[in-house]
Amino acid sequence: MSFSGIVFGVGFFIVTQAQTSGFQDFFIKTILGVDGMVRVEDRFQSTMRSMEAERGSNFQISLESNVRYIPGVQFPERLMDTIQRFPGIIAAAPVIRGSGMLNANFRAHSCRPYGIDAETHFQVSDLEEQIIRGSIEAFKSNPFAVLIGERLAHRLSINPGDSVLIEAHKLNLRYRVAGIFETGIGQVDKERIFLHLPAARILLDRPNGASFIQVNLEDPAKAPETAERMQASLSHAVTSWQWRERTWLQVFKVLRISSAVTVSSIILIAGLGMFNTLAMIVIDKTREIAILRSIGYTRGDIVNIFMYQGLMVLSAGVLCGAAFAATLTYGLSHLPIRIRGIFASDSFIVNWDISHYLWAAAIATVIVGIASYFPARRAARLEPGVVIRNSGS
Repeated sequence: MSFSGIVFGVGFFIVTQAQTSGFQDFFIKTILGVDGMVRVEDRFQSTMRSMEAERGSNFQISLESNVRYIPGVQFPERLMDTIQRFPGIIAAAPVIRGSGMLNANFRAHSCRPYGIDAETHFQVSDLEEQIIRGSIEAFKSNPFAVLIGERLAHRLSINPGDSVLIEAHKLNLRYRVAGIFETGIGQVDKERIFLHLPAARILLDRPNGASFIQVNLEDPAKAPETAERMQASLSHAVTSWQWRERTWLQVFKVLRISSAVTVSSIILIAGLGMFNTLAMIVIDKTREIAILRSIGYTRGDIVNIFMYQGLMVLSAGVLCGAAFAATLTYGLSHLPIRIRGIFASDSFIVNWDISHYLWAAAIATVIVGIASYFPARRAARLEPGVVIRNSGS
C-alpha cells in the first residue's frame, strides 16, 4: 500500500506540474508573440505643488501622485533611437492603435485597426508565424493590404483576396485582405486588424506620433528591470509583460500550488500507511528487537534498521513513480484537444522539467522519512531486560 501510494503520488505530482507549467509557458510565449515584452506608452510630466512654510515662505515640491499623462508617443523615431542603446534590446517598433467598423459582405463589425511598420514589427512579434491563410508577402507588397483576425474574418465570411471597407474618423477606405491570422487570444482574434503604418495614419487621422512602441528583449525575465530603467530615462510610462499579465500569472501560480498540495495528499496517505506498517512491525517484533539489543546492537543500529526499510520502499516508489509520470506525460502530450481562449492549442501542453521530479522526490522523502522515524525511535527505546522479563512471564 505504501509503495503504491508513493508511486501514484509522485507520478501524479509530476504530471500535474508538467501540465500547469506547460500551459503557463505556452501562455507566456503567446502573449510575448502578440503584445511584446515591453511597451513604451504615454508620456508623463510631474506637476509641482506649491506649499507654504511656517514663516510664510512658499516652495514647490514634485509629488508622484501629481503626474500628468499625455497620451501616446509624440516622437517615436527619437525614442526608438534611445531605446536601442539600452542593453539587451533586440528591436523596437511603433504602433498606432484606433477603433473603427469593418464592412464586408453586407455586414459590419467593430474592429481595432493597428498601424504597424512592416520592416520592424515582425521583429517584436510572432505575427508572421500566426498567419493561417494568405501570405505575409502579399501584405508587405501592397501598401493598402490588411491582416484580419481569424474570429473576425469568420464572422464576416472574409477570405484572403477579398476587398473590405474600414470606417474610422468619418473616413471610409477600402483595403485588400492579404491574410488571416490566429493568435489564440479570443479578444485579439475577434477585433484586431493590422494595416501599414502610412495607411493607418490616414485612416485614424494620426499624421505623426504613435500610440505606443513595442520592444523585444533578449531575456524576457529581465523585462521588469529594463522597463524601470527605461521609464526613468525616457519620461514615458513603460510596462513589462509581467505587469500587464499579472492577473493570469497569479492564476497559473495558484493552480500550480493547489494541484501540488492536492496531489501531495496521496503521498501523505502513503506515509501514514508506512507509519502504521512499521508501528505494527515494532509491536510484533518486540522480542526480536530486545534480543538484538542484548547482543550488542545500539539504539542507533535499531533506528537504522527501520529507516533502511523505509528508504528501500521510498527509493523503489520514487523510481517507479518517475517512470510512471514520464510515460503518462508523454501520452498526454499527444492527446488531441482543441483549446481556444487565452491561447490556441490542439493538444495538451506539457513542460519537461527535471525540477518537477526533484520536488516530487523531496516531498516523498520528507513524508516517508518522518513516517519511518517515529516507529524506529520507539523500537530503539525498548529496554531488552524489561521485554525479556515480560515475555518470559
